[in-house]
Amino acid sequence: MAEYTTVSIPKDLADRVDETIEGTSFQSTSDLVRFLLRSIVIQHQRQGELTEAEFEEITEQLRGLGYLE
Repeated sequence: MAEYTTVSIPKDLADRVDETIEGTSFQSTSDLVRFLLRSIVIQHQRQGELTEAEFEEITEQLRGLGYLE
C-alpha cells in the first residue's frame, strides 16, 4: 500500500482548481496535482535535467492553472 504525505495550498487556489477541473476527468485537486507532478517528474527523468526553457514552460503552465502567481 502506498504511503502519502500532505501538501498545503491556499484555499483560494484550491477553489480555483476546483473550478478548473469541472467537466474534466479529474475528481479532485489532489488528482490534478498528482497528475502535474508525475508529468514533471517523468519528463525530468526522460530528459535528464530540465533546461531553463522547459522550466519556464512548466512554470507558465502552473501559473495558468493558478498554482503560481
